[in-house]
Amino acid sequence: MIIDTTLKSSTHPLAAYIERLKTGGALLPDTKENVIEVVGILKSYGIVLEAYYQNLLYISEHQFLVLFPFFKYFNGEVTLGKLLRHWGHDRINFEYAEYVMKTMFWHGGGGLDAYLDSPEFTHASQQAIQAKIKHNLLMRGLHRLFPDFLPEQVRQSCYYSALGQFWRVMSEMFLTLSDLYDQGKIQSISQVVEHIGTDLVAAANLPITYAVTIEDQTYQIIPESAGLTFLPDVAVPYVEAVFFRGTPFSGTVSYNAQAHQISPDQSRFNYGALYADPLPTGGAGIPPTLLMQDMRHFLPEYLHEIYRHTLRGEDDLRVQICQSFQKSMFCVTTATIFGLAPYPLDTANPEQQQANQTYLETWMDRFLDSRLQDVQAS
Repeated sequence: MIIDTTLKSSTHPLAAYIERLKTGGALLPDTKENVIEVVGILKSYGIVLEAYYQNLLYISEHQFLVLFPFFKYFNGEVTLGKLLRHWGHDRINFEYAEYVMKTMFWHGGGGLDAYLDSPEFTHASQQAIQAKIKHNLLMRGLHRLFPDFLPEQVRQSCYYSALGQFWRVMSEMFLTLSDLYDQGKIQSISQVVEHIGTDLVAAANLPITYAVTIEDQTYQIIPESAGLTFLPDVAVPYVEAVFFRGTPFSGTVSYNAQAHQISPDQSRFNYGALYADPLPTGGAGIPPTLLMQDMRHFLPEYLHEIYRHTLRGEDDLRVQICQSFQKSMFCVTTATIFGLAPYPLDTANPEQQQANQTYLETWMDRFLDSRLQDVQAS
């Protein structure tokens, strides 16, 4: 029996994007305007991520099992001036970083999620918990009454640390991209995607570890021996949780199960960055608005000038930032697709071509309700 391995033309509704990817193109069209928007917004994002990751790591290391961390956003430097700026909202909105962390924590996935349910984690976390509460009668009583409460707080601290380590890499990646653009070395969307993909591969095997120091003794909660690494255990779950799934924004949909506006199946959530409508995302009470507010302070002048000359000028600046940010995330997603492909997308082997086709169509299935087609013309 002869098996026909000839690759049939795709009938997928987004087949054009599959063909674009096969020829080395990106999900975002390669135009001069898109390059300016993507590089400019990623420069701003990189600066904001630097502040986010530093605070996440501070919280994980210095606010360990502090149940009421009133000054967790101050990175250990509490002054009257910082307090006044904090109360006046003249600050980085670290709440958004926590929103992302909790989204990852809730959706789980990857080796980190599996490790946090392992006996190894239970043993390591219990050692740290006992050291932390041994002089605190109230905490000891709480732990005795609710033995699962403090371990859950430790799990959350692990996500603080893991997301901080992930964003540390991404921040440097985006700021380096901006430097290369300023030097004239980045001139196309394909080069943006290549830069991101190369840096992701370089960081793929970076170990993800987490330790806390209590009374001068260090406790390895995620030791290097756990084998957790950057790409499969943090980066991929991050893309899944933040780019695709996300969480429904309070006030925009009903949380009443009888209304059926929220799927009971988390795997079918499509509230992530690739689906978000920039209009409500730029409104008060929507978590990503905090990110847009932070990024507006660090826009490079060449991008800010473009926004000033749009129809509404700076009146809808957060919405414009969200649109540019969404474009940049499709570039990051393209790099992820290239990096996770089972075979090189330009392979001439029919069986490998078929495997790639199936792989790409699986991605396209998830893009059907996304903003992919909206960013093509904007």
